[in-house]
Amino acid sequence: MKLLIHNGHLIDPAAPENTGKNVLIEDGRVAAWLDHGEGVPEGAEVFDASGLLVAPGFIDMHVHLREPGQEHKETIASGCAAAVAGGWTSVCPMPNTNPVNDNAAITRYMIEQAEHAGMANVFPIGAITKSSDGSELAEMGEMKAAGAVAVSDDGRPVPNAGIMRRAMQYAKDFGLPVIDHCEDKSLSKGGVMHEGRVSLLLGLKGMPALAEDLDAVRDIILAKETGAHVHIAHVSTKGAIEAVRRAKNDHISVTCEVTPHHFTLTDKAVEGYDTNYKMAPPLRGEEHVEAIIEGLRDGTIDAIATDHAPHHTDEKALEFDRAPFGITGLETAVGLTFKELIEKGVISLERLVELCSTNPARIFNLEGRGTLRPGSIADITIIDPDRKWTYRNADSVSRSKNSPFDGWEFTGRAVATFVNGKLVYKFTPPA
Repeated sequence: MKLLIHNGHLIDPAAPENTGKNVLIEDGRVAAWLDHGEGVPEGAEVFDASGLLVAPGFIDMHVHLREPGQEHKETIASGCAAAVAGGWTSVCPMPNTNPVNDNAAITRYMIEQAEHAGMANVFPIGAITKSSDGSELAEMGEMKAAGAVAVSDDGRPVPNAGIMRRAMQYAKDFGLPVIDHCEDKSLSKGGVMHEGRVSLLLGLKGMPALAEDLDAVRDIILAKETGAHVHIAHVSTKGAIEAVRRAKNDHISVTCEVTPHHFTLTDKAVEGYDTNYKMAPPLRGEEHVEAIIEGLRDGTIDAIATDHAPHHTDEKALEFDRAPFGITGLETAVGLTFKELIEKGVISLERLVELCSTNPARIFNLEGRGTLRPGSIADITIIDPDRKWTYRNADSVSRSKNSPFDGWEFTGRAVATFVNGKLVYKFTPPA
């Protein structure tokens, strides 16, 4: 099968030039770049990308697909459908399933379910410790052989520095990045939002920025000691970003990601006690958001990830103290990034692709992805930068609707998603 993506504006940070090229796809891979003036190769179907951006497929490094064990919130199939609707060709689910993804059988199950769904690629993240209980290391080598691309205990960060050190040594031997949700639980226990003036006024127990800062510094020191690659998940504090910046200057193997909600909202959003603004890490104060923006601008932050965390409506309907942490994010990420970063001149379009595709592929060693150079896998995200649209929770294809961005208007969205050269999503404007 041949497919020509015709008349689009190609953006590929891994390639020497990014304008005026058609992309020819054969058998699921990029076969060639052709000039716009060249004719259509014989036998090729044509996708007209006039006025659209053509980018290597976006890779979400941090999602929760809930399967196995919590399919009432999300399934791998429904999560992958939400992913491609948001422009993500690949997603990396965290191991906090039930049972925990701490062995090769569950890793393989997740990949097989994704293959059966036929939408986005799924690259699972295995657990650091068995059952993510922080005590005994999981079989990282077996999980990698089954398809895991990294290890993490996600929202149950390893509290013991000795175990984390051994985990990094072990993970390094298998070439696996160690991802940490940096939170010293002895400081944040019982907290439900950012600790600060707003939490005091609302009478809600706070989670101090220090809890994230301390764990981030610990992990960076351990990465320097072991030579392992540590990746700081959903960085949200000024102190953690400064620690990453210093580590990079010292040539320590550390990378980090940020979520759209953390560069869009502050803790003031919690004032209405809407549980769709409850997340971990929590929405922070303005100084932390400013630090995130600067980290995106100067290259300290490596990736944008959604931390897509679906929850059933009944669970989010509980009191703020009792409701679970987390929001959905796969379908709003591109719109928020255009609104908060592109339109405001914080980053360029090329930097956007670097954050959402090139860098995630590099960090997780996803060979053949993160670029559209000839020979690469034909995972492609096509964006209309001028498309005006409104996000509605009711229209989401996720099983859960817990987004705080219901009714938000955006300019810029993914309008087509190709996975392995196959069109798996095309935006249809509402009538």
